[in-house]
Amino acid sequence: MPAFSAVVTGDAWRAEAESWVADVVARRGHEVTSVAQPRVRPWSTQLAVETTGGRLWFKAGCAAMTFEPGLQTLLARLVPHEVDGPVAAAPDRGWMLTVDRGSTLADSHEPVLDDWVSVLRTWARLQRHVAQHADEAQDTGLPDRAPQGTADRFGAMLDRLATLPPGHPARLADDVAARLREAYPVVERASGTLGAGPFPTSLQHGDLHPGNVFVVDGDLRVFDFGDAQWAHPLETLMVPRAVVEHDGQVPWEPVQAAFLAEWDVPLDAGALDELLRAAAVTHAVNRSSSWWDALGEASDAEWADWGEAPARHLARVLDEVARDQA
Repeated sequence: MPAFSAVVTGDAWRAEAESWVADVVARRGHEVTSVAQPRVRPWSTQLAVETTGGRLWFKAGCAAMTFEPGLQTLLARLVPHEVDGPVAAAPDRGWMLTVDRGSTLADSHEPVLDDWVSVLRTWARLQRHVAQHADEAQDTGLPDRAPQGTADRFGAMLDRLATLPPGHPARLADDVAARLREAYPVVERASGTLGAGPFPTSLQHGDLHPGNVFVVDGDLRVFDFGDAQWAHPLETLMVPRAVVEHDGQVPWEPVQAAFLAEWDVPLDAGALDELLRAAAVTHAVNRSSSWWDALGEASDAEWADWGEAPARHLARVLDEVARDQA
């Protein structure tokens, strides 16, 4: 099969996508004036669509991400103040068209503490509401990465990556694979800790940061759900924490505290630390799985560029082993 990126840059696919877009725009009483393709990745592509009624954005995802249009449509119904509804969606194709909201929160200025606090509070409120709609969320095709199945996913990813041919970008080094096999009890313990904890499973964005948030009439609107999963809520904190700590401009603790305050789950410091450490482990497994799925239609060149990610994320399970040994 040709790579996703080759398909979506081909004349036939572009003609079909642009025809669909033109029909949608015409039904809105406008015309398309130009279409550009500013972004192509192994897992998704975007078209910038200029129309007589303003700019729209078309997004198409690879097979592993066809759930995104249906998920965003559902979220816009459940939490309309936090998520924009698509102008149009074709979930069977993984296509959707959305309104251009201008600059993201990150593009408008360098995010400060208040921005990060607002983003995490907004997401926590969304999670609490969406947690009550598990069946609807998973009916969109959203990947189920709940804590209870983490050990099985870990074993499957470990076997998959350890047995790839030598030279494959995602192949685990033999010594890393051996250490990960010894870490299986750590993953089982993390899974059990989260499953027995006070948080319900809910929507995990997968890539939450101010670059995936717009400000609309004073409200934050979250977008880009291609990495989303049905997982433990605390996993949401892992990407923001990594970004904040890497940038070093904003203290992390008040950001995390704002998120937890919205959940309003009473926890002492020891219990919270145990849950966060467990979430770091399950997040490593789930992130590895997401990367593997996202590269399912990648070309050889794209595997060379991106293919180390599944192994790198899975190996982060060993960070928890190191903490236990410290």
